[in-house]
Amino acid sequence: MPPRDQLSAASPTDVVDATVLVLDAVRLAGARSRSEIAERTGLGRAVVAQRSGELAAVGLIVEGGTGPSTGGRPPRHLGFGAEAGYLLTADLGASSIDVALADLSGRIRAHRAEPSDIAAGPDIVLGRVEAMFAELTANEPPAAGGLWGVGLGVPGPVEFETGRPVAPPIMPGWDDYPIRERFETRLGAPVWVDNDVNVMAMGDWRAGVAQGHRNVVFVKIGTGIGAGLISDGQLHRGSQGSAGDVGHIQVVEDGVVCRCGNVGCLEALAGGHALARDAEMLAREGRSPVLARALAEGRSPTAQDVAAAAGRGDPASVELLQHSARYVGGMLATVVNLFNPSLIVIGGGVAGAGDLYLATIRQTVYRRSLPLATRRLQILPSSLGPLAGVIGAAAMVADELFSREQLAATLARHGASGAGARGRDRGMSLLAASAAATGQTRQQGSRRVHVEERS
Repeated sequence: MPPRDQLSAASPTDVVDATVLVLDAVRLAGARSRSEIAERTGLGRAVVAQRSGELAAVGLIVEGGTGPSTGGRPPRHLGFGAEAGYLLTADLGASSIDVALADLSGRIRAHRAEPSDIAAGPDIVLGRVEAMFAELTANEPPAAGGLWGVGLGVPGPVEFETGRPVAPPIMPGWDDYPIRERFETRLGAPVWVDNDVNVMAMGDWRAGVAQGHRNVVFVKIGTGIGAGLISDGQLHRGSQGSAGDVGHIQVVEDGVVCRCGNVGCLEALAGGHALARDAEMLAREGRSPVLARALAEGRSPTAQDVAAAAGRGDPASVELLQHSARYVGGMLATVVNLFNPSLIVIGGGVAGAGDLYLATIRQTVYRRSLPLATRRLQILPSSLGPLAGVIGAAAMVADELFSREQLAATLARHGASGAGARGRDRGMSLLAASAAATGQTRQQGSRRVHVEERS
């Protein structure tokens, strides 16, 4: 690679690398001036000036007022052009849909949620997502730059490279369904699809309690159980995208048959579906008058009923929650010994059962993990609640749009409109040429996310 000050005359790939570094310094690391970008990236000032000027021409960097002078001309403040376009995101759970409209920084501008049943199949569920997207864009005037990308999280294993679910246990009819192709055809924008817990982990890492941590485990305890892993500052999907499927770790030799077909899975013993199943049994046996009220109302008890009953001191419900939390804590103790995270984030509907549930998980993890692994370990509830998934999906889309593999294609789609009409110079042409030459305009594999901890 040539010296960084000579990148303006370098190859297309060098130009892409430098442009991504400059953009990420502003977008993710919060650099406020060209001198700060140069300091953070190691690029020469001439290169930073050229690349930041090109990004400003397409509206991705905006200039503000001036900062204090340190002896020369006062530096001009820079910011990320989050309003240059908008993103649409959806987080599909087993029993709910959350959708959001976000700006390019991932900040949520509008959000809608409604109950749903993922088992109803892709046509019904995704049809509702499309209708909810239409409602969002009708009621919240989107940015003039238009739709830049779409992100979805689904409650099952996803092959990230293709955006298709692969044999998802709780999603009948979804196996190999072309989610990406459906939305790209209908919305005319690039689409990325991932497991719902991965996008929730991204959300809390980018905007919640996990900010600043480089090794994080996010555990969703809802109808099912899954984990998202942030390893050394990057989302770890594994070789095929199935990393973190902890709900199907066997925790007992015999017992309940899981929906995946195996016996003794964590999810079958500790997830929300398991809590509802066991709550109905207790209610029918007369062991919990509080849970029996659901039967009297003509319905089966739910995990939410168990949490509410435990909050009112119902002994049987307290026992159910502690039983679930001990199983989850035992699994997490193994993960802690193997992975050594600095933070475990607990999210999902069951995780909202209160302090008792979280305290039981903590007690089990600290008791069963090695002392060195837990010396500085924190176990905290998610700070984002139901927004974790849509925030994370927006972060996923933005990271892909502005990645080395995708940036040229992104600028080719949007650089000729809005602020970009003022002119794209040789740098933009080189970016486009790089995309054509390398054939990487739709590469979807795992990549390192360029994030620096803020001081």
